[in-house]
Amino acid sequence: MSAFEPKKVPPVEIDSFWLPKQASTLAKDIDAGWDAAMLVSIIFFVLVVGLAAYFLVRYKRRSASDVTSEVDHSTKLELTWSVIPLGIVIALFFIGLKGYVNAAVAPAEAYEINVTAAQWSWSFSYPNGTISDELHVPKGRPVRLIMSSTDVVHSFYIPEFRVKSDIIPGQYTTVWFEATEAKETTLFCTEYCGKAHSNMLAKVVIDEEEKFNEWVESGGGTKEVSPAELGKSLHESRCAPCHTIDGTRTIGPSFKGLFGREEALADGSKVMVDENYLRESILEPTKKVVQGYPAAMPTFSGMLTDKQIDALIAFIKTLK
Repeated sequence: MSAFEPKKVPPVEIDSFWLPKQASTLAKDIDAGWDAAMLVSIIFFVLVVGLAAYFLVRYKRRSASDVTSEVDHSTKLELTWSVIPLGIVIALFFIGLKGYVNAAVAPAEAYEINVTAAQWSWSFSYPNGTISDELHVPKGRPVRLIMSSTDVVHSFYIPEFRVKSDIIPGQYTTVWFEATEAKETTLFCTEYCGKAHSNMLAKVVIDEEEKFNEWVESGGGTKEVSPAELGKSLHESRCAPCHTIDGTRTIGPSFKGLFGREEALADGSKVMVDENYLRESILEPTKKVVQGYPAAMPTFSGMLTDKQIDALIAFIKTLK
């Protein structure tokens, strides 16, 4: 898989002319604000353009004897076009405020998931220690996401949930939602974050609560997966933007034929690529940088479990 090969993610369902399908309890209020603003915009566009066209024809100067009217203003008309729009803007403010307040304050009983964004992948950590590259959430239960970035500014966006928030290095941001149906959808990064930004996607899986609990308790559904198979999946979601498996040179060295090879480092020394070197490179990527490549890899410390690191190494070993 190359750095820019599109990831396989579920399509975003479209349920109206304007917007994606509503799949969270927040969507109704957010869409109400959108619909109100759009309706007002259409009405005033038609009114202003229509009157401008009418006045253009009605008051066109048709001869040299036509004179400009001495009427220079109308207090009643000026008050009308000031007071009515002011009332409309105030109404739009309160419609938007309702949606904003509901989206800003998570219920006290919300289930918390930690989200880590890094170029160009997502990592989701659950209270029992399960870590996944897919966001799994229970249907009908409030979920609060505590989000951080390891490198640059990213932006978390799930169109069908109507939730979006920037993720800023050095601080936490939060969003919450309550999914209303069991389905799959897609999470996007909507803040440009580098070469593979457009491929920074993740699958969102909404399950019935019983099925969700089983998934979490099984460690993210990986109990029956072989290490190499798990490693392949992790490569596709975490490593593919920078490390190919076909020998192609991109941001980082290709994994093909990497294990057991001697690599020249930027400091002039050499290192044998074994299990310890690979583990160190995953957790402390700038400690031993390969010659000819930038020190651009983020650390995956805290983002991958020991089991996942072992699986990645097992997968790299298979790439002869």
